[in-house]
Amino acid sequence: MDCLVQLQRQLVDYTASLFNEGILDEQFTQLQQLQDESNPDFVFEVVSLFFEDSERLLNELTKALDQQTVDFKRIDAHVHQLKGSSSSIGAQRVQKVCITFRNYCDEKNTEGCQKCLQQVKYEYNLVKTKLETLFKLERQVLSAGGSLPFPM
Repeated sequence: MDCLVQLQRQLVDYTASLFNEGILDEQFTQLQQLQDESNPDFVFEVVSLFFEDSERLLNELTKALDQQTVDFKRIDAHVHQLKGSSSSIGAQRVQKVCITFRNYCDEKNTEGCQKCLQQVKYEYNLVKTKLETLFKLERQVLSAGGSLPFPM
C-alpha cells in the first residue's frame, strides 16, 4: 500500500508542478471534472485529439511560412484554431504564444511569425511530453489499485 500512496503523492505533486510552471491552467481542471466512471478516458481522449489537431496545424503553419508569398490570413486562421484548441485543454503557454503569433500575422511580419512558430512548437512539445508523463502516472496509480485524486 505504501507504493500506491507514494504513486498518488507523485501524481499530485507532478500535476501541481504543471500548474505552478504555467504549463496548464484551470481549464485542464475543468476537463478533469468532466471525467467520471461512465467515461474514464475522457481527458486522455480530448487531449489526444488536441495532439492530432495540433500536429496537423503546426505542419500547415510550417508549409505556409515556407511559401514565397506568405498568406498571413491563412496563417492567422491556423494560429487562431491552435489558440482555441490549446485554450480548451488548458495548455496555457501554447495559448499565450499563439496570441503573440497572431499579432505578428496582423503586422504581416514574416520573421516574427517564424520565431513564434519555433516558440509554439517548443511549448507544444513541452506540454505534450508533460501530459504524456501525467497520463503514465495516472495509469500507474490505477493499475496499482488506486483511484485518481481528481477533481482537485
